[in-house]
Formats: sequence, structure tokens, C-alpha cells
Amino acid sequence: MKYAIQWVRSLVFNLSMYAAMPVLAIVYLPWAMFSPYGAVAACHAYARYVIWTAGWMVGLKSEVRGTPPTEEALVAAKHQSFLDILMIFDAIPHGKFIMKAILLYAPILGQYAYRIGCIPVNRGKRGAAIAKMLADVEKGDKLPGQLVIYSQGTRLAPGAKRPYKVGTAVLYEQMNQTCYPVATNAGVFWPRRGVYRKPGVAVVEFLEPIPPGLPKDQFLAKLEAEVEAASDRLLVEAGFVPKEG
Repeated sequence: MKYAIQWVRSLVFNLSMYAAMPVLAIVYLPWAMFSPYGAVAACHAYARYVIWTAGWMVGLKSEVRGTPPTEEALVAAKHQSFLDILMIFDAIPHGKFIMKAILLYAPILGQYAYRIGCIPVNRGKRGAAIAKMLADVEKGDKLPGQLVIYSQGTRLAPGAKRPYKVGTAVLYEQMNQTCYPVATNAGVFWPRRGVYRKPGVAVVEFLEPIPPGLPKDQFLAKLEAEVEAASDRLLVEAGFVPKEG
């Protein structure tokens, strides 16, 4: 019975989350059309709405640890859930994500993502896209901010392992900016698939920043070791028990 009640609460929360997206998109549209700051404000409003409603609708609280960057920086994060996207975005002033180019065609999401400066990339063409972004920021055509990349390239279930892609190291070298590693346990409470949301405290933790200038191999090894160790610690804290076999 307890599970059934939580499942119904989760369903109502999910419906509320999806309904809020077009409503906020319309409310902020006039501002967003004339200024990218309006689009940033809309996305922050949506992230905060989802985080807030998750807290009282399904008992899923959110906690951000460490010191998020306020300056231009690279954010290299663990990705387990849609929730960690919202938590990271809400924690930084102007987040923009490396995203698959096809997402530009998603209603509302694609238009606002482009407006806030997310970088759509096709396979094998990330370097050119990043070079253009850096040039546009320098010319004043794009807002400066914090570029978020998921170093494993996809969302993974808690406890799942996948090598960190060299693209993050190339980006670190190309941007020549401080990198902020981010760990999370959000997938324990908000899984990749399904309706159910588990009560608890989801955490994203900004770890000690990595200054620019390290060799790519050294940087990537350091990033992976630190993010994986911190994420495993957060999983234990959340009571996660990995499945055997």
C-alpha cells in the first residue's frame, strides 16, 4: 500500500512537471525572445519549480554541496538522472550544456536550450562547435557562463561503470579554463526510466576544482578517479546496494 501511494504521488508530480514546462515557456517568452537572459531566467524558474515540487509532492529533497563556479568554467559531471541536470543548472549562474544536435528539434526544450547557449553537436564535430562557442563569447555574441559536459557521454544507472571519454579532456585543453568535477547520487531516487520517485535526499557535490594546464591523460585520470570515488560515497550515503552479478 505504501508503495502504491508513493507511485500515485510520483505520477501526479510527473504530470505537474511536464505541465509546468509549456506554462513557464509561454510566461517567459516575450523576455526570452528579446534577451537570452530571459531564457536563462525561464530555465532557472523551471528547475526551481521541479526541485521545489519534488520536495513536498514525493518527499525528494535536493542538496548541493561544495562551491559551484560563478566564473566561466568547465563543469564535468556524473549523470544519473534528469534531476541532476536541474540541480546543477540551478546551482550555477548561467549553465549551458553539450547536447545532441537532434534535441534542438524537441518542442520548447530545443528552442530554450539554443537560446541559453547550449552547444548542439553532431558526432565527430564537437571541436568545431566548441571553437565557435568560444569565439562567439569573445565577440560578445554569446553569454559567458559555465559549460556542462557529461564525461561518460550518457546517463547511467547508479553503480554502472563506463570509461570517461577523451572528449572531455580535449575540451578542457581547448577551453583552457578551470574544471569543476561534479558527483551525484540522484539516480537512486529518480531513476532513468519509470514513474516512481523515491523519497530521500538527492545530492550533487561540486568537488575541488582542477586548474587548467594539466596534460590531457593526467587530467582525465584525475577527473574519473575523483568523480567516481565521490559518487560511490554518495551512493553509500543514500543506502544504495548494488545488485549482485
